[in-house]
Amino acid sequence: MRRIDYVIWYVESLQRSVAFYRDVLGMEVRIEGDGYVEFAMDNTKFALFERGKLTDLIGQTGGNPPCGEIGFIVDDVDAEADRLRQAGVEILTGPVDRPWRERTVHIADPDGNIVEFAQKL
Repeated sequence: MRRIDYVIWYVESLQRSVAFYRDVLGMEVRIEGDGYVEFAMDNTKFALFERGKLTDLIGQTGGNPPCGEIGFIVDDVDAEADRLRQAGVEILTGPVDRPWRERTVHIADPDGNIVEFAQKL
């Protein structure tokens, strides 16, 4: 395997989560329908899927949130943290310089999944 093709978060409320990723984080919706919303990304597919539709898709409910973390590279993590604070988003950690040469800030989405913004140092 050479690359990740897509990441899908299973969410309780598709409407609430789309509003968060679209309106708060500024992501553009590319495709939507039948409990699925995909955002426009250059390097991979990032999507949300309504958790209530999982049993139809895979025959079970999936894991219990929060289930993971997704990271986005930004040019200025401090500016991103300021923008998020102004939008009313709670900052979990950061901005802080990490030993792996990144400056990071962490927030949680409406389902408790962790979202990291990182700036390469």
